[in-house]
Amino acid sequence: MKDEGKQRGKLATRTLARVAVFAALIAVLGLPGSLNVFGNAVPITLQTLGVMLAGAILGSWRGALAVVVLLVLVAAGLPLLAGGRGGLGAFTGPSAGFLLGWVPGAAVTGWLVERAGHRPSLPWLLVACVVGGIGVIYLIGIPVQALVTGAPLGATALLSLMFLPGDLAKAVLAAVVAGGTQRAYPDAVPAVHQERVRTGWGR
Repeated sequence: MKDEGKQRGKLATRTLARVAVFAALIAVLGLPGSLNVFGNAVPITLQTLGVMLAGAILGSWRGALAVVVLLVLVAAGLPLLAGGRGGLGAFTGPSAGFLLGWVPGAAVTGWLVERAGHRPSLPWLLVACVVGGIGVIYLIGIPVQALVTGAPLGATALLSLMFLPGDLAKAVLAAVVAGGTQRAYPDAVPAVHQERVRTGWGR
């Protein structure tokens, strides 16, 4: 019983460490800054790449938790968003829906990867990143942007299409990185980690 408790403690520590690493990764991907094009109030950033990677490598709940940790730090005032943005104001502007969409986006990406079992294929990883890291985030971000700016939903959706080529490129990169990581380190496959947790051999 004592060894089992110690093992669970180690598992919890490792889980928290991985969550913290990916929260930091998303923050670091904001360092190159942001770009506003064609008058869109929502900037283009690399941080959605980190959201996709968090879901694809950590799985549904850990990936979502990594994003939650980052957003809590942002809300507390840390300038961790692209362009050095931080504070509660980030959650009241046009990009608020996209930021909040990162959480279910990472969760859905991870959930889909978990469905692929111990050896997720590259096409499946790509589908997971596109559905979770693009589709889910757009589904939340675009209506909120329209609500905040007062612009018609259709016009906002059309304007947001400019994000799509870059986001598809990020999805491809995330799928390739996640696939390579999981081939090199099988424990990085979310389904493998879940099984280890259930059987008490998580590490």
